[in-house]
Amino acid sequence: MCRGAEGASLSTTETDVPTNGTGDTGGPIPSSRTASAAPRAIPARRRRVGLSIQSKLLIMLLGVSLVSSIIVGVIGFVSGRESLKAAAIDQLTTIRELRTGELERVFGGVQTGVTLDSRNLSAQNASVALNTAFEEAQSRTLTDEQQAELEAYYADEFNPALTARAGGTYAAGAFIPESAAGQYLQYAYTSKVYRFSGGELDFETAFAAGNAGDGSPWSAARERYHDYFQRIIDASGYEDVLMLDTEGNVVYAAYSGTDLGMNVMTGPLKDSQLAEAYREVMATNSVSALATTDYERYLPSLGVPAIWVVSPVGNSERVTGAMAVQIPIDLINDVLTGDERWKEQGLGDTGEVYIVGSDDLMRSNSRLLIEYPEAFERAAVSNGTPSELAAREVEVGGTVLLQPVNTESVRLAQQGKSGTSISRGYLGGENITAYTPVDIAGLNWVAVARIDTAEAFAPVADFTRNLVISTLAILLAVSLLSMLLAQVFTRPIRRLADAVRRVAGGDLSVQVPAGSRDEFGDLGNAFNDMSSSLRVKQELLDEQRVENERLLHTLMPETVAKRYRDGEETIAEVHQDVSVIFAELVGWDDYATTLDGDEELAALNALMRGFDEAADRIGVEKVRTLRNGYLASSGLIVPRVDNVRRAVDFAVELRSVISRFNAQHEASIELRAGVSTGTVTSGLVGRTSLAYDLWGDAVNLAYRVRGVTGSPGIYVSQAVKDRLQEGARIVSAGTIDTATGSETVWRVD
Repeated sequence: MCRGAEGASLSTTETDVPTNGTGDTGGPIPSSRTASAAPRAIPARRRRVGLSIQSKLLIMLLGVSLVSSIIVGVIGFVSGRESLKAAAIDQLTTIRELRTGELERVFGGVQTGVTLDSRNLSAQNASVALNTAFEEAQSRTLTDEQQAELEAYYADEFNPALTARAGGTYAAGAFIPESAAGQYLQYAYTSKVYRFSGGELDFETAFAAGNAGDGSPWSAARERYHDYFQRIIDASGYEDVLMLDTEGNVVYAAYSGTDLGMNVMTGPLKDSQLAEAYREVMATNSVSALATTDYERYLPSLGVPAIWVVSPVGNSERVTGAMAVQIPIDLINDVLTGDERWKEQGLGDTGEVYIVGSDDLMRSNSRLLIEYPEAFERAAVSNGTPSELAAREVEVGGTVLLQPVNTESVRLAQQGKSGTSISRGYLGGENITAYTPVDIAGLNWVAVARIDTAEAFAPVADFTRNLVISTLAILLAVSLLSMLLAQVFTRPIRRLADAVRRVAGGDLSVQVPAGSRDEFGDLGNAFNDMSSSLRVKQELLDEQRVENERLLHTLMPETVAKRYRDGEETIAEVHQDVSVIFAELVGWDDYATTLDGDEELAALNALMRGFDEAADRIGVEKVRTLRNGYLASSGLIVPRVDNVRRAVDFAVELRSVISRFNAQHEASIELRAGVSTGTVTSGLVGRTSLAYDLWGDAVNLAYRVRGVTGSPGIYVSQAVKDRLQEGARIVSAGTIDTATGSETVWRVD
């Protein structure tokens, strides 16, 4: 069969090759001397001691049927149960790979984007302008009134909000930069635009704030480049963008937050992962450097967990600073939850995929918390999470850097292992888990996909119940049927037993009374004709042997037929450099509706004869005839250097055959054909019903290219186009996705 051709199968007909059940096509026939020999004397029947044949038959039928039913039921139960369990685990593993793969791709894209953004000429110019303006601002000293206003902002607004969100107490000047420039910028911007609404930071107002109107070079530089950074944030979905100079000063913050003007080397952020990442990339003195931090509670954002991607700004001649981009938590959660569409992804009602860091704390949100916060709180507390921590998770609506996960799956994944297990989950209860390390540069994360075993194995319980009920019903039916059959079989068996004894004595002229008009009656008639029918059967078997040979040669090449006759059960051959033509009749069904069955068959045979004749003329091998199409190859049985040209010529000739057919029959049938070349595999499919078929990438590609536009025509793959002569009239018809990427499909005019 053609594997992978969008679910299509190119096999349409199969032919049984009958034998006598032993692999031979004939058997010995008794000679006439044997048939006419005088029968031997039949010994007198002795009195039977023990059970009657009826009782034995009943016991046999019951015993065999009951034991068989029980064995089949047990085997079906074991294999079905294990298959269903394996399917549930495989599905969970697939979901884990999809989600972690998507997370790795998203992070890789972000890291690449930050690297490119930091090398951008606008970023370089902004870095130089902001650095220069920050140096100029060092000469701007706040008045006592302005200093008091800045301290009041922290004492009255920011610090209370930070305490309410993250806990702890902070002095009024805890986050005021040491430098005069930092203090000036925070007074002119942070304290003016970084306001609170209902205890939450008003990010939108801060993000959209314009020039402070102080006439400073820094305000002019911000006004010039703020739009550039706004567009980066809007286009890439970043949480924030910071620009730092070579001394560690935050010379620009897109949201003008409390980190504006701070120095990550000496200020409150000196021990943060952001500062560590800054030191790491700046130490390389290379614009190609990149550092990604794990989650940390970022105080300027009221202690909300933050991830930073940091890259130097500059060019090959010098580095003027660094760009730090904050990645939003929602980016990770959206990837892992599939935008909270767990059911659509096959995770049912309880499944989820979550991330855990090296500190055994979650790096993503729990599904149960998102859907049922109260149920999450109860489950977390009952599984050992402190009640205060569980309440905090419900309050903030997240589990990042809060929920501990100390499961066996996490431990194994942190050891670098990937696999599956059935174990206790982080919220209690038995789970099926699929775990693996996450491959993101700079992050030591592991991913776990989990689902409750009760839900995952629900089909197993249903299957077990149905199997038990079915087996009991079968056992009851078999018992009743065995009793009936034992009674029915008793009478004709006695008569047949007598006849068999006489045949055993050599009397082939024995006649058995036909009696009943059922299978035993047929058996009696067949027994009576046995002697004469043996000769007839031998002749029929000889004729069948010849017919079998003819059928085999029409179904498959002679070399394959010989291997089949020699007893090979698995016959397959790999062929290199073979061209495959998959032709499809467009409009045949509409044309066939105007014909009756005989007319349709006659018309189809006429068309296929034309195809066969074209194949013989051009040197193409027919593989299989379809009701509305044709599968052929070039270079399969007879290797040909010009197999591609022959394949395309054959497709063109098919179009001519169809044109002649249309003219003769007033039809409007068109051809849609696909041609590809490459490696194919041929062989026999099936056991009792045989079919010679092709499969492989070339067959799949031929099937796919013919449908690239849905319009009639002859379409060829890129490989076919490359091997055609330059004189061929070929135009591009579209593209298809293959395992190696996008490939152009060409149309032959």
